[in-house]
Amino acid sequence: MATISLDDRATGPSVRPNRTVFAGDLSAPEPIPEAGIEAALRLMRDGRLFRYGEDRSGLPEAALLEEEYAAYMGRKYCVAINSGGCALFIALRAAGVEPGDAVLVNAFTLAPVPGAIAHAGAKPVLVDIDDRYVIDLEDLDRKAEESGAKVLMLSYMRGHIPDMDALMALCARRGLTVIEDCAHTMGARWDGRLSGSFGAVACFSTQTFKHINSGEGGLLVTDDEDIAAKAILLSGSYMLYAQHRARPDMVVFERHRFTTPNCSMRMSALVASLLRPQVAEIEERNERWRTIHARLAPLVDAIDHIAVPARPAAEAFVPSSLQFSLVDLEDARAERFVAAANAHGVHVKWFGTEGPVGFTSRHDHWRYIETTDAVPNADRVLHGLCDIRLPLWLTDEDCETIAAVLREAMADALAA
Repeated sequence: MATISLDDRATGPSVRPNRTVFAGDLSAPEPIPEAGIEAALRLMRDGRLFRYGEDRSGLPEAALLEEEYAAYMGRKYCVAINSGGCALFIALRAAGVEPGDAVLVNAFTLAPVPGAIAHAGAKPVLVDIDDRYVIDLEDLDRKAEESGAKVLMLSYMRGHIPDMDALMALCARRGLTVIEDCAHTMGARWDGRLSGSFGAVACFSTQTFKHINSGEGGLLVTDDEDIAAKAILLSGSYMLYAQHRARPDMVVFERHRFTTPNCSMRMSALVASLLRPQVAEIEERNERWRTIHARLAPLVDAIDHIAVPARPAAEAFVPSSLQFSLVDLEDARAERFVAAANAHGVHVKWFGTEGPVGFTSRHDHWRYIETTDAVPNADRVLHGLCDIRLPLWLTDEDCETIAAVLREAMADALAA
């Protein structure tokens, strides 16, 4: 990729001459492995894409995916869902959340998280964040007492993990059930322990821009047999739950099968066939992401008015994107910086925009929720927060080019 001449690229009116331009597409994902493509073709030739079979065993791709992902996570049970957001909804319902219940959630998260809480008919209680973009434990303690909430939906937004030892100790003391939103932390660890292995239940996304890609999809893991059975029933098993391989004993389903609705949120066999070969690639992909981040982050951090937060040694994070804060930069200059970077090939998402753009979710954009929870630090941090995607194909030269584009964009913003 690297630097290209303006003659090699269509230029718009906002592209400046004699400037670095990044030619790559930062939204371009990894291709599906050939084994996944072949498995999908076999299923399409067979024609039976529904995950369950009434009169034969079929090709149990979804059940095999659940078995393999449960083994990867070291958890007893896994349920394949049609999306990460629906997995969060099912987790809430399976954990006993009822309409009107308060659910604690960190204020820095993506829109499907409060969406899942609203879907369950519950009330989000926003918890502030600190300057490392993670949940503020003092505010969590205070909001847990004030709200009477019994559930924390902990979102590892953009892959940032709080001190899990301190957080889980607080939740144990407060009697909080923890549901982990691991959409951005598949394969990440805290002090050697996998993200998604701390709470009562954890949810993962397999949407295209996540760590494994099926376009849409979700995975739910737990060690609680009742949560697992209810999740399978909620996903829409049509009483064919015996075909699951990472499930509790059949007697557990008898406790719930007549009182748990079918919400038709199961994963199809076709989606599962694309994902199974990718599970084996998670660790290798994550190492590549860490290498890219380690190359690019210091270059970006060295730019005037930009700060990349330090990551604690205990956090083995999975940086599929890079976050940085704009420091002491007025909004007009921030807007010019973002516009200049975008015009020269580096798409920057800025959370300080008045309205949502793409994935720049901010709690004041979720006007369907009723909340007066004060989150002043989140308001301040999110106003200056930016991020860019880090596709796995980025080279060292690409990282240098991206940094040059951002550096020149900042120079433009400061000079205007």
